[in-house]
Amino acid sequence: MAKFALVDIETCIACGACGAAAPKIFSYDDEGLSYVAIDENTGTKKIPKRLVDDLYDAYEGCPTDSIKLSNTPFNKEPSNM
Repeated sequence: MAKFALVDIETCIACGACGAAAPKIFSYDDEGLSYVAIDENTGTKKIPKRLVDDLYDAYEGCPTDSIKLSNTPFNKEPSNM
């Protein structure tokens, strides 16, 4: 099943846990806040199947539950939730 992801930048505390768990999915802005690099945090591009396990590791390790997952695209503006 397809997985889509985005980061709620309003709740992200820039801890770096997601980037450690899934460096091919997550990146950081100038303030250290995380975002999904695959689609500029829009939640509109499928996470590659080979990276889904890493995605779940990041999701489960996020201390603020800022990573949002869906089986369908989010259709959001970049970096907004």
